[in-house]
Amino acid sequence: MVKWRMRRRRAACSGGGSTGGRSVRMKIKRLQKLIPGGKLMQPDRLFLRTADYILHLRLQLNLLQALSKIYQPSI
Repeated sequence: MVKWRMRRRRAACSGGGSTGGRSVRMKIKRLQKLIPGGKLMQPDRLFLRTADYILHLRLQLNLLQALSKIYQPSI
């Protein structure tokens, strides 16, 4: 059901040049929902915050992987 809605939404947004701005605004709003504190940010600050957030998540992942290797039971 969700995939169908996404396809319909994409089909409605792709077309002429006038809908391009609307498509970008929708993507920015979606990104604002994903990034903590993003709802209050302007797009330029949001992109910087997104890059920082991705870096933070990667560091967290590396730390958890290292910890899992340390505490992995030896057979």
